[in-house]
Amino acid sequence: MEIKPTYFGTMLSLATVAFGLIAAGAWNKFISDLIAIFLKPGSGVLAELIYAVIVSIIAILVVQHLGKLAERDSGPKP
Repeated sequence: MEIKPTYFGTMLSLATVAFGLIAAGAWNKFISDLIAIFLKPGSGVLAELIYAVIVSIIAILVVQHLGKLAERDSGPKP
C-alpha cells in the first residue's frame, strides 16, 4: 500500500504540532511553578501580569533566535 506524500506530510505536521503543544504545556507548568517560588500564592492580577511578561519575553527571544538560525541556514552556500 502506497502512502501519498501529501498525506504523510500532513501527518508529520500534525504529530510535530502535538508534541509542540505537550512541550509548551510542560514549560508553562515549570515557569508558573518557578514564579510561584518568588511570589506568594494568591497574588492575583500582579502575579499573572508578571507571568505574562516573562513568558512573552521568553517567546520573543526564542523566536528571534530561531529566525537567526533559519536565516543562517538559508544563506548562500559556497
